[in-house]
Amino acid sequence: MENLKIKLLTNEQILLSFDRLTRFKFTEDKYLRVFKDVITSNLLYPKFKKQDLDEMNYFDITQLATSIFNYTLGEPKSLEINKKLAEYEKSLFYIDNNTEILLDNKINFEAAISFICDDSPLNLKWLKSLQYSINDSNIRFLHSLKYPLSKVVICEGITEEILLPEFSKMLGYDFDKNGVYTISAGGKNQVVKLFYRLADTLKLPIFILLDKDAQDNCNQIQPKLRTFDKIYLLQSGEFEDIIPRELLEKTLKYATENISNTPINEIESGHTVEFLEDFFKHRGLHEFKKAEFATMVKENLSVNINLSDEIKKVITSISEL
Repeated sequence: MENLKIKLLTNEQILLSFDRLTRFKFTEDKYLRVFKDVITSNLLYPKFKKQDLDEMNYFDITQLATSIFNYTLGEPKSLEINKKLAEYEKSLFYIDNNTEILLDNKINFEAAISFICDDSPLNLKWLKSLQYSINDSNIRFLHSLKYPLSKVVICEGITEEILLPEFSKMLGYDFDKNGVYTISAGGKNQVVKLFYRLADTLKLPIFILLDKDAQDNCNQIQPKLRTFDKIYLLQSGEFEDIIPRELLEKTLKYATENISNTPINEIESGHTVEFLEDFFKHRGLHEFKKAEFATMVKENLSVNINLSDEIKKVITSISEL
């Protein structure tokens, strides 16, 4: 590792790299991505192409990346944060020998703590807490850090990903305080694929939420379900169908000023999305998009909204996992 010519990392590069290293992603994937990115962008000599790095052993990749980080950050005085990060990744995933090499780095994480501010992502705030935390779960609960994670929720769509944490908080179970990570898989078939991959590598319990029409997918998941996992099949169509009608009405009034009487009572059971698509189309609004609408619903939540019994059952099942 002698005679390297290195370009200093910017503060933005450092924060982005550490953000990616502490997200909930497969350990090997995220470490290799970050390490290879800094090598190709900041190592001036010798110069490596992506193909060269794909053929390089993990030890050399780790050494090169560490040299680049510490050229900017300085040599670490302590490796306590590195050890805690490695222990955390091992508590999440089953780690092979190659991935162990990536985790056994001497990057000066401690020097970058000063770059992390109040509006940083939760995973970076958690990284900052590692310099003094004694009991991670207590720190997580106190500061709503989400990390370290304790369980994972896989759902079909973005509506659930946005609204489940909000509904849960209203019912007294805060996802961020309790380390619950929600993933929108992008459809019922993708839920099955994601669960199969996670079930083989993840040590944490997984809660799977599926729409009513996903019984076949539920049957595909059952043989792979571990003793500490749980699957919940909605009884009322899609997740949008269990959003309280008064909340839908309030959101639609918020979406446009041209509504005096919003015909919420016209929604048939199990057809909320169809109603909303038609509503947006015929009211001259932009195309109905689930993510945008879920965000509007979130903005119109209030403590006096009565959540449906099924929402309460879902949240209770997650909290008991």
